[in-house]
Amino acid sequence: MINNKRVTVVLPAYNAAKTLSKTIAEVPMNIVDEIILCDDNSKDNTIEVARQLNINHIISHQVNKGYGGNQKSLYDKAISTNADIVIMLHPDYQYTPKLITAMVSIISEGLYPVVFGSRILGGGALKGGMPLYKYIANRFLTSFQNILLGQKLSEYHTGYRAYSIDVLKAIDYNANSDDFIFDNQVIAQIFEKGYEIGEITCPTKYFEEASSINLTRSIQYGLGVVSVSLKYGFKRLFN
Repeated sequence: MINNKRVTVVLPAYNAAKTLSKTIAEVPMNIVDEIILCDDNSKDNTIEVARQLNINHIISHQVNKGYGGNQKSLYDKAISTNADIVIMLHPDYQYTPKLITAMVSIISEGLYPVVFGSRILGGGALKGGMPLYKYIANRFLTSFQNILLGQKLSEYHTGYRAYSIDVLKAIDYNANSDDFIFDNQVIAQIFEKGYEIGEITCPTKYFEEASSINLTRSIQYGLGVVSVSLKYGFKRLFN
């Protein structure tokens, strides 16, 4: 707890058994009150590892619902457990949990209601091994989205995010896709509601166990990003 705010870390897990322990080891439990893990029908022993780590709240999907579907279950649970600040952290150890304290402080002090860990600020993406084609796509899509949404984020595609619970309650995230485009739909909903997003520099790591989508799924994701940006961009311009 920080500034009398209940802090909850949510972990959207899929085949995270090899990296979950390293991720949890760096979570600052001096300020984190709850950890919620949702296992999206993993093929490994993610749930068993989570139990060994004494994670209190474990959600098990009996069918794979997708990355967005995983987050929906997590946010529903976080709201039901009276969280004030929710940090969405991938349990694949690609993003360092050591930034949680800084992200929580920004929200708890009322500076921003949403904070993203940006891989682009400071050049962390390429330093961490992001494939060049993904970096180029990231820059192109981010520029496109900033123009349509009237914003200046350094990137829209990070998986490291902290939210005030008021934001999650204000947007209809359950109406979004169950796939990877969920994250971008959430951003558009946040801006549509008039909230601001702060960013901090985030180092990142790309390695064998870190989750990543293949080229085909990346193209599908990119097309989805364009569609979401056009939809909300036109609403912003003509409403």
